Parts: sequence; C-alpha cells; structure tokens
Amino acid sequence: MRVVLALTAVLMLAGAVPAAAAPAPSPETLCQITDKRINELSGLVSDGEHWYAINDGGTKVQVFVLDRKCQVKDVLTDPTDPYDVEDLARGKDGTLWLSDTGDNRAKRETVALLELKPSGGAAVVHRLTYPDGPHDTEALVLDQSGTPFLVTKDLLGTSKVYQPSGPLATPGPTKLEQVGTLRVRSTDTPGGPVGSFGSALITGGATSADGKVIALRTYTDAYLYAAPDGDVAAALQREPVRIPLPNEKQGEAIAFEPDGTLLSAGEGIGEPMRAIRNATALVTPKASEPKPGGAAAPQPAEENSGSFPLVPVAAVAAVVVLAAWFLLVRKRRRS
Repeated sequence: MRVVLALTAVLMLAGAVPAAAAPAPSPETLCQITDKRINELSGLVSDGEHWYAINDGGTKVQVFVLDRKCQVKDVLTDPTDPYDVEDLARGKDGTLWLSDTGDNRAKRETVALLELKPSGGAAVVHRLTYPDGPHDTEALVLDQSGTPFLVTKDLLGTSKVYQPSGPLATPGPTKLEQVGTLRVRSTDTPGGPVGSFGSALITGGATSADGKVIALRTYTDAYLYAAPDGDVAAALQREPVRIPLPNEKQGEAIAFEPDGTLLSAGEGIGEPMRAIRNATALVTPKASEPKPGGAAAPQPAEENSGSFPLVPVAAVAAVVVLAAWFLLVRKRRRS
C-alpha cells in the first residue's frame, strides 16, 4: 500500500491528468475463473467456441482450454521450461503462440516465442534478440500473415514496438527490429496493483479476427487501434479508442471473439471473465487517421486533454525506483 500511495503521489506532483474515455458499454461479467490452476492469468485467445488461457511465468508450457462457463476442459502441455511467459496469440491455422518475453530485471540475452499446435506435437522454440538491449515485454499481437509484434512494458509510459527482421529461426535467435513507439497516458480508471501508475503500463495485446483492429491493454484500460489494411506497425501510430476496464485487480489478459467482442480478465482465483460486446465497431473512421509525428499517443474520442507529462528528473527517478522495487518483490521470478 505504501508503494501505491508513493507512486500515486509522484504522478500527482508531476502533473499527470487522467484522459477522458471514449463512449463504451461497461464490461459485462460472463463467468468467474475459479480453477486454482489458473491463478496468474496473463494471456487469452478465443476460437469462437473455447477460450485458451495461460498463466504468467511457469516451469512448463501449459495452455488451459476453457468452456463458456470458465470451466477447464483440457490442458495443452509441453515439457519446455520457459523463463517468463506473458501473453498468448492465435494464428489463422489455430497455432498458439506463447510470448516468453517477461524480463522484470532486464537481464535476458534472448527472449522467445513458443509455437504450439492444439492438435499435438512438441512446442517449437523461436529465440529473439532486441537490437538495443533487454526489455520487459507483456504484449504480443499477430498480423494476418502471422508476423509477430512485441510491445514493451515501459515504466514511464512510452513503449517500443518490435517485429522480427526476417523469418523466425528454430531455435534462432532471430534479430528483432524496432518499427515504432507509442505513449500511453495515465488515466483515472480504478483498479490495478499500483493505482494510476499502472494505467500507463502495457500488459497484453490482441488482434481481431479480420486483422482490422489491434487491442493493447494496461492494468486498467484497453486501447483499440484501427488497422484497415492489416498493418500492425501503422495501426499503432494512429489515434486509438480507449475503453475503461475498471476494477480488475491485475488486468493482463485481453482477446477478441470472432464476432468483435472484446474479452478481458486478470490474475487471481475467482476473478471474472468480462466482455465488451461489438467492441470493434467502436473504432471509428477518425481513428484511422495517422497521428502526426509518427508516435501513437492514446487519445479520447471527444477531446485531446490528459497527455502523460514531461516530469522532473527527480520524479522520474522516484517512479522508476519504486515501480521496479514493487514489480520485483510482488511476482515470483526465477533467475
């Protein structure tokens, strides 16, 4: 609690102003995830019939197959021991992609994508390297060709976007190249483990079934980006639509249903699976306009107030130190 209060105070002193939200229906609770095996839900996808879910971290590959009542019907497993799995994506052919890209201590020489066929077979490991040193990354999205894009979780709200520089090698590594940046604003949406500070941290990503809408989320909000031509890098330079996801204790999972419904969920036993019906329709033609300057900054649909401010050096240092300490001690990580 002291850490939360300290972070909130630093942001208030720095002048952070919550951004206004786009008009959107409130999330609807579908069911509660009560299976004790899913205690750190971090990644989620849907095939229209089942939901596929992963935990944060883990010592082996595990993908839980859930029905529409949040009941586990199957578990896809592989003995591969990941370092820190954070997100999940699904290709057109049904292949599941686990993003083993968590790195709270910023010390990993390589990260990895794990390719898993629901029909069976061993997981395939594709190692990746950043061009500019380690990053903590919790968001993975795929374009319609299956190209993966990683979006970093940045403590100061400006995230980097990477894609492989060529075909994925097995095991690699394949070099990543930076293809963009985006800035997330602090909001006043309640929830998350670190108050308003958590509203500026990217914790998950998803792509709509037709590839025309990209979703990123923080602990408290979802941001929908128009991708009319399926270009993920270009989409993340556009003005997004913000959808509040209030009162999720540690919201990290986000996914699209084939019909455009947006799903969200967070860590913890007994937490709800929630839905925003027809969410893709909230992305208006205005959202398709590129943002001048080449960096995407989440904007409200009705006004442009509430940017994440430039802050004094001392405030920046305080945020970094406090946030790093909190994230390190809160979640178990293996060296």
